[in-house]
Amino acid sequence: MHYAPGSSKPRWLLNHLALVFIAILAIGCEPGDGPPGLWLGGELVTTPVTDWSFTDEFQEIYLETQTWYLIPHSVTIWCATHNGQLYLFSIYSEGRDEFPEGRSWNRNVVRDPRVRLKIGSQLFEQRTILVTNSAEKEAVLQAFARKYTRVKELLDKPESERPNFYCFHVEPR
Repeated sequence: MHYAPGSSKPRWLLNHLALVFIAILAIGCEPGDGPPGLWLGGELVTTPVTDWSFTDEFQEIYLETQTWYLIPHSVTIWCATHNGQLYLFSIYSEGRDEFPEGRSWNRNVVRDPRVRLKIGSQLFEQRTILVTNSAEKEAVLQAFARKYTRVKELLDKPESERPNFYCFHVEPR
């Protein structure tokens, strides 16, 4: 498009883009208890973690995933440890879209497993792997049930009434 000298169209567009950018910054980058966020900030830990049991004291951690449109998507998420390894958890109740389409973060990690985790004030660059081994998955679900009463209640239901559970193993990049 060509605008005549003195036209206010380009200035109008720039002003609106600036307002959108300021709104994003004002809203915040990290997720809250409900809405997702964008970038996570914190102290980057570069040494490998061999025992993630320190995460047992955190009810929720932050997870930053990569979207197809190159803007990070971050959410709060449950985590648990099994044999010192860290796992993330996703529940799909009846009536929810199928895995991984029902949750943006699930879609993102299936497409690109590179993630950033914020635990306390520390950031960890990791990758996720969907747990497909049934024995490992059962052991991990029991770890989640020990940490979260809600998971225990769901696991105590008859098999036909349980939601679908998905677990992701966290590994170094």
